[in-house]
Amino acid sequence: MINRCFPVAKEYKSFAEFYPFYLAEHSNQTCRRLHFIGSFLVIVVLCYALFSGRLSFLFLLPLIGYGFAWVGHFVFEKNRPATFQYPLYSLAGDWVMFKDMLTGKIRF
Repeated sequence: MINRCFPVAKEYKSFAEFYPFYLAEHSNQTCRRLHFIGSFLVIVVLCYALFSGRLSFLFLLPLIGYGFAWVGHFVFEKNRPATFQYPLYSLAGDWVMFKDMLTGKIRF
């Protein structure tokens, strides 16, 4: 019996092969913007925690990063975050997309 809620993940041989799939899963502009905001806030909180010595703030990083991204997926994109099937490639994709948005390669 096939479980339609959790389809078998495609095996990607490289991040370069995965990234076009990742971008297709982020076609909604609001979803991309929420990812950008979450990633930016992760950088801000990380810097604050490290420079202030308040390392207890580090526990907020996954909540901020994934919180904004998952709202984007569930509410606006209406798909399942790639993190569930491809956690490392997805994390890398978040930061590459963030860079691509900063440099104008991907529309903000």
